[in-house]
Amino acid sequence: METPEQENVAQAGNSPLADLVTQIQERIGEVIVGQHAMIEQLLAGLLADGHILIEGVPGVAKTLTAKLLSKLIDTSFSRLQFTPDLMPSDVLGSTIFNPQTSTFQFRAGPIFSNIVLIDEINRAPAKTQAALFEVMEERQVTVDGQTHKMRSPFMVVATQNPVEHEGTYRLPEAQLDRFLMKITVGYPTLEEEIKILEKHNGHVMAELLNSIQPMVTPEVLAQARASVAKVHIEPKLLEFIAKITWETRNDRSLYLGASPRASIALLQIAKAFSVLRGRDFVIPEDILQAAPPVLRHRVGLTPDREMEGATTDDVVKEILARMEIPR
Repeated sequence: METPEQENVAQAGNSPLADLVTQIQERIGEVIVGQHAMIEQLLAGLLADGHILIEGVPGVAKTLTAKLLSKLIDTSFSRLQFTPDLMPSDVLGSTIFNPQTSTFQFRAGPIFSNIVLIDEINRAPAKTQAALFEVMEERQVTVDGQTHKMRSPFMVVATQNPVEHEGTYRLPEAQLDRFLMKITVGYPTLEEEIKILEKHNGHVMAELLNSIQPMVTPEVLAQARASVAKVHIEPKLLEFIAKITWETRNDRSLYLGASPRASIALLQIAKAFSVLRGRDFVIPEDILQAAPPVLRHRVGLTPDREMEGATTDDVVKEILARMEIPR
């Protein structure tokens, strides 16, 4: 006999939203081999209404996955290739003089889209990177004293290469904090790489990409986000989230701990993960899974730990390992 909690899970798993999420994951999986964690985290970021930073070496389908996600949503999409000579006006837009009307008019830049893909965000200089601060946090752009609101939904998906340093500019902590999650993408397994080769050898990739049709309207996405906001979380789990971020501020391996914004992000992503799993309540495992992508770019390693070859993921795992998980 099922417990009331199991019955809730079953009912949530049969909900239209859970079915839609499964269909989206399957559709992306037809094109992208493997990378299940990246796909799930991207969907969680979309449901949580946040921006995503994807880090991985070239050729691991970072850009392709982001483009696929945009094709599955019936909204506008734009792509920006950041370069060292890119100016803020190239991103945000500029005010130009119209001789016919003798007035100045604002010409919107490519940032004015629903889903914006920024390739190699760390290749643009600090001035251009700073131009993203306002639009990512407040969903608006101010040019020549005039404020222009972004249309909903608005999501920035940025990519960067972790091993290339020539001609790149390190993202400042304030900008990294604007990203709800930082997704790290590794190499595929041998079996997955064989499947990738088989798809390309069979010339099916182009057909699959062309066959992708929108599955989600802005209205459906708004309803999905509203359902995420209504997900139940017990007070003891809220305390668990707060304790995790508090531990990052007192860990000797870190010179920079997570801010309250990280706690809010943990809450949002944990709720999104619960919805992706067909539940309307958060469990500790949702929080534990959300912690690495939410915290890895918000904490800073001490020089000693860096010299040892440790990563922020290692320290986050150490913190979680010594935490008492509420049940």
